[in-house]
Amino acid sequence: MPAEPADDPTKPTVARERMVADQLIARDIDDLRVIEAMRRVPRHLFVPGGVIDEAYRDAPSPIGHGATISQPYIVAFMTQALAIEPTDRVLEVGTGSGYGAAVLAALAAHVTTVEVVPELAETARALLADRDEDLEVVTGDGSLGFPPNAPYDAISVTAAGPEIPDPLLDQLAPGGRLVMPVGRGVERLLLVTRGPDGDTTETLIPVRFVPLRGRYGV
Repeated sequence: MPAEPADDPTKPTVARERMVADQLIARDIDDLRVIEAMRRVPRHLFVPGGVIDEAYRDAPSPIGHGATISQPYIVAFMTQALAIEPTDRVLEVGTGSGYGAAVLAALAAHVTTVEVVPELAETARALLADRDEDLEVVTGDGSLGFPPNAPYDAISVTAAGPEIPDPLLDQLAPGGRLVMPVGRGVERLLLVTRGPDGDTTETLIPVRFVPLRGRYGV
């Protein structure tokens, strides 16, 4: 049997390298730690069916239960905006398939990820079980955060709500950062930074996400 071509796009490593080069570096992703995390995490394992073309294309993918795995660029953009340090404790709201949590865990000291859909939480927990990072999957209402592990240096919200839930802001550590899509239809991705004189809010880019579920969502 002939050897598999080194540039075979059906190989996950090749597809992942192309994703990083064409979808991330060619745009505005320049944080080397984020780039390396996106290069290392096998995205195809978190997409139903493990289809390479589906996993590494420049678009979100459905994962069932009305949820999606965000397109690679958005995952990288939100992660870069959080400026995660190796000592940071991170909260993710909306585990979905677990891919975003895996990327965050490659950068942080500890990640808590909360998923409101029990079936998604169970699947993500199984997919993430063998990873070496300090990562905890919680089944529950992520719009309430997860107080037992607070405060958090970074909070990533992967679903859109009408406003940033107060419980999430309450669980943000001094100097902490939070990213969340806010609005309906086409949302604004907001970055909140907790400074010594109060919070500052910056509008980053227009985005489109599934709606946030729970007390502070739909």
